[in-house]
Amino acid sequence: MASFITTMSVPINPVLVSSTNTPATPFAPPSFSKSSHPLPRPLSPSIHYNDAPLTQPPSYLSPIVSALTDETCGLTPPSNARTRAPFKPRSAAKGTSSYQLRQFAEATLGSGSLRKAVILPEGEDLNEWLAVNVVDFYNQINLLYGSITEFCSPQSCPEMKATDEFEYLWQDSEHFKRPTKMSAPEYIEHLMSWVQSNIDNEQMFPSRLGVPFPKAFTSLIRQIFKRLYRVYAHIYCHHYPVIVHLGLEPHLNTSFKHYVLFIDEHRLASGKDFWGPLGDLVESMLRSD
Repeated sequence: MASFITTMSVPINPVLVSSTNTPATPFAPPSFSKSSHPLPRPLSPSIHYNDAPLTQPPSYLSPIVSALTDETCGLTPPSNARTRAPFKPRSAAKGTSSYQLRQFAEATLGSGSLRKAVILPEGEDLNEWLAVNVVDFYNQINLLYGSITEFCSPQSCPEMKATDEFEYLWQDSEHFKRPTKMSAPEYIEHLMSWVQSNIDNEQMFPSRLGVPFPKAFTSLIRQIFKRLYRVYAHIYCHHYPVIVHLGLEPHLNTSFKHYVLFIDEHRLASGKDFWGPLGDLVESMLRSD
């Protein structure tokens, strides 16, 4: 399962973002936010969802993804774009638990019920279900962020923030043993590399039949979900107008709602402050399901 995960960054052709288009209507930020960047109002008409299943390759990034995959356009990656391998679906041998769970996840997502899609299938192993889904969320987030990398540079986003009250410092066990301040694209690059290195670690994400998950797996999963959330928070707080302008708003909201429901279903949130700046939006998503 793990060793087959690769991702892509999606550079945006400036021609696709025309200055002649009517600018998106600004959204008023929630009262708790001091950020100057607009956030969507919970349950307002501006919150749109996509009914299509989030399977790979996600259709919501077409025709950009199709053009890049087919090499039919010569887009030059911006200087801050992540240089990852092209997006590739996670592979699993037919008949294995991972393969069957992946098929189940795709079927339930296709049914249009996100709440149903996050529930552990009857008789299946919880750790295997968590592993399958964290990989898919990783790919979703990497694609969504990849679609706006041209607008997220060390100059435009010198700090990894959501609102001004929430700045995220990077720390790991190898290169940054102390919390370290860095720009948003640098932080997200370290984050995605860290997640992928864990997914590729056979000791933490075993792919062979009969090999159990380690005792530390649940705590690692919680940490991965917590850190991946910060990418959603940064996109919503700093790049939401761009998302709207590119027509990706329904897909961002659908992906994030799926993420919220999964965390809620499996109680992966740690404390009341887990959602921070997007707390109101999260509550509205939970109520509307």
